[in-house]
Amino acid sequence: MVFEKVKKIIADKIQVEEDKISPETSLMKDLEADSLDAVEIIMGIEEEFDIEIPDEAAEGFQNVGDIVRFVESKIE
Repeated sequence: MVFEKVKKIIADKIQVEEDKISPETSLMKDLEADSLDAVEIIMGIEEEFDIEIPDEAAEGFQNVGDIVRFVESKIE
């Protein structure tokens, strides 16, 4: 369920089809998101799940799966 919500937020923020997003997808390399896109995605995820994602954590995200695992660890 977390993955589905994260996928929807990413698709909405950078105007890409949801079926192009998998846990292995890299925001920067695969979806060509820039740093502003990344910030908007992080803010959308923080708002959706009512969590805070520190900059240090966000900088460590390599792919969508990393984001999902972080969110799951914060909401459990």
